[in-house]
Amino acid sequence: MNSPLIDDTRAQRGINALDNTGELLVALAGAGKPLSLRDLAAAAGMPAAKAFPHLVSLVKTGLLARDDAGLFEAGPLALELGLIALQRLSPIRDAEPEIAALAADTGMSVAAAALGPLGPTVVRLEESARPQHVSLRIGTVMSLVNTAIGRVYAAHLPDDVLLRLLQQDAIRLAGATLAPDEGYRERLAAIRTGGLDTALGAPVPGIHTLAAPVFDHTGSVCLVIAVIGSSGGFESDPHGALATRLLAATRRLSWRFGFVEA
Repeated sequence: MNSPLIDDTRAQRGINALDNTGELLVALAGAGKPLSLRDLAAAAGMPAAKAFPHLVSLVKTGLLARDDAGLFEAGPLALELGLIALQRLSPIRDAEPEIAALAADTGMSVAAAALGPLGPTVVRLEESARPQHVSLRIGTVMSLVNTAIGRVYAAHLPDDVLLRLLQQDAIRLAGATLAPDEGYRERLAAIRTGGLDTALGAPVPGIHTLAAPVFDHTGSVCLVIAVIGSSGGFESDPHGALATRLLAATRRLSWRFGFVEA
């Protein structure tokens, strides 16, 4: 897995030895688990004999550590740098380029929602150039039952939090007061498995939505990104090109926010 930072600086002149060291760090980050010398060198595409001196230096500086089994993992300096980066993150601000690019690439409206005191709340809306009768505004609070954005949040909430929020669902867009039934629970399980949810012609007739979560370094949902468009030109297939673009954007953001998929 390549770091976007490394990709952006490839054309600039650097120090070859440090470039090789960086490839080892990127390979370890991409693996998401401690690796042996052989496996880490292979993941970075270099011989173990070449990788070893770089790894020794990385351990000395604290960027890497080596456990009793001889596996390399993030060291204390890497953890400190990671914490500094996490403290500087702003999900809404840092998601702006992805939201704008997704809207431009798809020709659809793109909304981002964060979990507020009243429930999933629209915090960013990039509207399509095509006229759409979408009843969304910044500050709109979405139903946890009858909207794709709300259901994606609901799928990843602890049961006690979900039950408390469901008691207030009547105050939200397209909301209704009801207890979660078996069908609702199955829908949430399907969202966790498939990674997104769809809303076809609901809550607004003729408007379709695909929504997917963005996770932070704790594994919690920090944003839900939704692509919204008129039913006539909307590819609602959860395995289609539109869904693939949405999931690629949310996964890039999750990676940026420190989420490591198990």
